[in-house]
Amino acid sequence: MDVQQRIKQQVESHPVVLFMKGTPQLPQCGFSASVVEVLKACAVKELHTVNVLEDPDIRQGIKDFANWPTIPQLYVKGQFVGGADIVREMYQSGELQKLLTA
Repeated sequence: MDVQQRIKQQVESHPVVLFMKGTPQLPQCGFSASVVEVLKACAVKELHTVNVLEDPDIRQGIKDFANWPTIPQLYVKGQFVGGADIVREMYQSGELQKLLTA
């Protein structure tokens, strides 16, 4: 299975997927940490995370998959939501909570 198929499979088989640097317990960048905090504040119970630092193919592949240059990347119900700034803005406006509970 190529990297794009692996990413697609992960995104489609979990309700909430975060491609991040590090893990929720030990984020390796501030942007990843901030998205994890937002998702905790939204009481996301089924968060599937992918540590892009463990797999260079995924690290590059996810940027190509969403045509989005940065990590972290959040996916909800198979759809790309955005990176740290977008997730934070959506949380502050209440839009993210609606998306997560829809």
